[in-house]
Amino acid sequence: MFELSPVLWAALCVAGVAVGALVAGLIAYRAGIAHRKKVAEAQIGSAETEAQRILKDAHQQAEASKKEALLKAKDEIYRLRNESEKELKERRGDIQRQERRLQQKEETLDHKVENYEKKEEALAQKVREVENRMADVEALKKSQYELLERLSGFSKEQAKEYLLASLSEELQHDKARKLSEFETQLKNEADQRARALVSQAIQRVAADQVAETTVSVVPLPNDEMKGRIIGREGRNIRAIETLTGIDLIIDDTPEAITLSGFDPVRREIARIAMERLVSDGRIHPARIEEMVNKARREVENTIKAEGERAVLETGLRGINPEIVKLLGRLHYRTSYGQNVLNHSMEVAFLSGIMASELGIDPEVARRAGLLHDIGKSVDHQVEGSHIEIGVDIARKYKESEAVVHAIQAHHGDVEAQTVVACLVQAADAISAARPGARRENLENYIKRLEKLEELANSFEGVERSFAIQAGREVRIIVRPDKVNDDEMVVLAHDIAKKIETNMDYPGQIKVNLIRENRAVDFAK
Repeated sequence: MFELSPVLWAALCVAGVAVGALVAGLIAYRAGIAHRKKVAEAQIGSAETEAQRILKDAHQQAEASKKEALLKAKDEIYRLRNESEKELKERRGDIQRQERRLQQKEETLDHKVENYEKKEEALAQKVREVENRMADVEALKKSQYELLERLSGFSKEQAKEYLLASLSEELQHDKARKLSEFETQLKNEADQRARALVSQAIQRVAADQVAETTVSVVPLPNDEMKGRIIGREGRNIRAIETLTGIDLIIDDTPEAITLSGFDPVRREIARIAMERLVSDGRIHPARIEEMVNKARREVENTIKAEGERAVLETGLRGINPEIVKLLGRLHYRTSYGQNVLNHSMEVAFLSGIMASELGIDPEVARRAGLLHDIGKSVDHQVEGSHIEIGVDIARKYKESEAVVHAIQAHHGDVEAQTVVACLVQAADAISAARPGARRENLENYIKRLEKLEELANSFEGVERSFAIQAGREVRIIVRPDKVNDDEMVVLAHDIAKKIETNMDYPGQIKVNLIRENRAVDFAK
């Protein structure tokens, strides 16, 4: 036998120990597995037992819940059945009540139908009785007509004509009375309101009136100045007339010369130039041209200043500068002796005041009143009436249609369609008609009065008429045998309407009818 080395021996020992340990580990592992298997089988057995117990408890609980749900369902079914029976019972009661009401209504209708049939039968009986009576009445009426014709001596047609004539007179009387009552009532109501507005407007306006003509007079320090103005062979006077377009009238009037021309602006330029030439004393064509140019610039500045003053005093905004210049030219324009610019401002104030009282925009009314005569500033340069020219100017410078219509209608050339146009008409008449505002030449004045008398005399039944109080009243004498008291009211109304239609006049004209009966006898 061979001997093992110690190292080998040690290795063998270690290997033996390792094998032993491995075998012991395997044995221990198998023993652990067997133990865990037994434990697991025991746990599985207890789990199955617990599961069977839980299933048993669940079955028991399910049976209990099922029984409880059945009981609840039975209770709910019983409750619903009771409610349904109760509701059905109530509906049956309602239906029975409705049936009873319908039955009662049907019985009532049957009763009413029966009553209506009885009434209809009674009415038919009455109609037959009335028809019988009408026949009797017609026969009686015929006999009465025959009796009346024999007693009165009038036939039926003659009696009808007599009655119609009597009725016509009565209606004429009632017509005159009603017309008088209505006119009185309307005048009391309308005049009171109109007087209040107009008087208030007039009281609040105090515009000065300037009387001017188509000539200007320049005073001279002495009569020798006339020769210097004429100049050598008339060269000075020709220069003045050529530069200004104004005629110089040098006559026997002591220490004065007259400037005549229809254009007030040119006449004012000539007047200023002449006054300065007379004051300076140096009068020759060159000096005349210099003074005329200075006077023209001064008048242009005055025109602008007057236009701005009018716009400022009337409180208007947005007026075109060209219209302001045209307004300034009205400062030198007159109408029947009334300064047109002052008249336009007065119309603007009156229109604005009355518009404020009526609740209308006063600025529009003042604007229309200020511009209503704007055409007069160039009416001697442009063809057409001052109304047509004014309308063209207003449209050219983009004025509103309300202002354009007021300008167009302020003399009644077209019918006034707006309240502003009516206010401008009234304000224009107030400004022109108040005492001292205008003057009228004698020939036109006499023609107007003659036309007023002729118009009154044209009516049937008028004996003669007299225009008095400067044409503000016409006094008419009527024939008492042609016009009775009732017809006088109608005649006065007709005459007033014809005067309004056919005549132009300031203010108003009073129509005064007089009917007089006289009986004259002599004691001998």
